[in-house]
Amino acid sequence: MDEMKVLDLLSLYPRASVTDLADILGEKEEDVEKAKKNLEEKKIICGYHTVINWDKTNIDHVDAFIGIAAKPERGRGYDKIAERIARFPEVSSLYLTSGSSEFLLNINAKTMREVADFVGEKLAPLEGVSSTVTMFVLKKYKVNGVTMEIKTDIDDDRLPVSA
Repeated sequence: MDEMKVLDLLSLYPRASVTDLADILGEKEEDVEKAKKNLEEKKIICGYHTVINWDKTNIDHVDAFIGIAAKPERGRGYDKIAERIARFPEVSSLYLTSGSSEFLLNINAKTMREVADFVGEKLAPLEGVSSTVTMFVLKKYKVNGVTMEIKTDIDDDRLPVSA
């Protein structure tokens, strides 16, 4: 069984049943189930997520990205501070990046005050954190490959490219 084909399909259709995956791949359901379970156990598949357009709900929801400047530790690099940051339940995603910040963190909260309190009381005081820059998401146009509600009646004003 080609596990890469299973990964490709699940990245496009995370809700696909094992039966559907087996039909598409032309494989036995037991083989697909075994491959999927193996990928999950190896932490190659780390979860299945739903993209929610919070603007269409009556629920308070704030997303923010936080750039974090940090100092690496001798012998551990950035891993130890990343482990400390990732333990916070408020942290949705955490990335080691190049550029002006060592880390980029995504946080989901109910209010801007919750984000500010998290940064001021938990994140900024951490040993190894030099500075933070908080950016609040004002509007989402596309999330994880899914286009949010964008008006489609707008003319495509891109210029044609010719050689």
